[in-house]
Amino acid sequence: MKSITYYISIICILLTLQSCQKSAISNQENLVFRYNESANIQTLDPAFARNQAILWPCNQLFNGLVQLDDSLQIQADIAKSWTVDSTGKKYTFQLRNNVYFHPHINFGKDSLRTVVASDFVYSFDRLRAASTASPGAWILQKVAGYKAVNDSVFEIELKESFPAFLGLLTMKYASVVPREVLDDETQDFRSHPIGTGPFYFKFWEENIKLVLRKNPRYFEKDQQGKALPYLESVAITFLPDKQSAFLQFIQGKLDFISGLDPSYTDEIITEEGQLRSKYADRIQMVTGPYLNTEYLGFNLDSNEKALRDIRIRKALNIGFDRNKMLLYLRNGMGSAHVSGIIPEGLAGYNTKNKVVFDADQAKSLVADFVRETGVKPVLTLSTNASYIDIAEYLQREWQKIGVEVKVDVSPPATLRQGIATGKVSFFRGSWVADYPDAENYLSLFYSNNKAPNGPNYTRYSNQQYDQIYDASFSEIDPAKRAQLYSEMDQWIYREVPIIVLFYDRVARFSQKNIQGLGINPMNSLQLKKVKKQL
Repeated sequence: MKSITYYISIICILLTLQSCQKSAISNQENLVFRYNESANIQTLDPAFARNQAILWPCNQLFNGLVQLDDSLQIQADIAKSWTVDSTGKKYTFQLRNNVYFHPHINFGKDSLRTVVASDFVYSFDRLRAASTASPGAWILQKVAGYKAVNDSVFEIELKESFPAFLGLLTMKYASVVPREVLDDETQDFRSHPIGTGPFYFKFWEENIKLVLRKNPRYFEKDQQGKALPYLESVAITFLPDKQSAFLQFIQGKLDFISGLDPSYTDEIITEEGQLRSKYADRIQMVTGPYLNTEYLGFNLDSNEKALRDIRIRKALNIGFDRNKMLLYLRNGMGSAHVSGIIPEGLAGYNTKNKVVFDADQAKSLVADFVRETGVKPVLTLSTNASYIDIAEYLQREWQKIGVEVKVDVSPPATLRQGIATGKVSFFRGSWVADYPDAENYLSLFYSNNKAPNGPNYTRYSNQQYDQIYDASFSEIDPAKRAQLYSEMDQWIYREVPIIVLFYDRVARFSQKNIQGLGINPMNSLQLKKVKKQL
């Protein structure tokens, strides 16, 4: 007969094992990064990653040839190195040989397959195909052709030199995807994606929850040689109400929120844009430049005499206090140090010319216009409901300098159509960078891009500007190209086809135990280097 001591020992061992199992499960649960997406995600296919809601999970699931760091410098990704020939048109990429697609039965017996150069040929062909109807096909417009030289060498030939091209390749549209899964009609790639990223798809209950799990075969390592990612999984919920999501964050049920919503802005930050002291012990806040320029545009083809006169445009530009506007209407979230269209954080941003509030000079410019023309300037500013507070602030300020402005509020879609077709003469706009190069902004004023042929909604036309713009395409030296960008930006500053209201800033809030989240001017979410302290 076995002693009581024996049975007690067995029970102790079993309890210890159970405790260890619970501890391991608990640790895994604690290594889940949780955030809420208030907008609906329509797809997880990177060929359709056209907005932030889709981009953030796709960043975790997919890789391309190159990627951006938080300083917007282009870094290696699946391509471990690359060269550009002297013409600036031929790009040759050397690929890593240790990048695997996430496991899938279609890859064969072991469910694994290495990424090779022909996968990029397939992915780019798919992106360009009319049948795909990808909104990202435009990133390959300047591409003449591409080929897989062998499994580890991929070449791209451009129609003409375009120094910003590598920036386009950092976009999720250019991700590598597997033909074996996409060509199988029984597979729904939209809702069950297979990529190469630091996390793989686990499950998605639409409008409820999306879960991604750690990819144990991910190829990137940290500076100490430790495999990435650190987290076990990512869990995304879909509460449509941002205030409800904020309350969950405050309760510790979410690890991170991005941006500020009117429903909770005053609760979490002060008028000066600082984190309120009552949250300082458990929440961390980080802010930085965001590549979004908020502006008012003039349709320079309009018949309205006042807005075609540069004196009125200049008067409006210097006739209000941006610092005051940001302090009271945006809790300081933005930069008032404006000049042209290029925001802070991009090469070409002009540090010489700054728009300075000067009510007296603004009044003088308006008075000079009235004396010469006998016309009191009356303008209509077209905007949407989300900007009504700023529009009404400007309306009051400009009345003080002698300009009457009527505010016309339209639904966003109606406003966009009116701007594109030239039916509005003075309008609220914004431009968020698609890729980290100032050309993205400067294209808004190139004559050949006049709407409807492109994004030049102000219908601005300047031969000297166009010449510099054309010259920037053949300039490979980054410093010289930045100087050309700065010269173009000075034309926008001097001729005022737009009034830059402010350069935007992004704000991120996370729990104190989150490390390595970072922030960047594209507001891109990368979780592979994030740590969550237990």
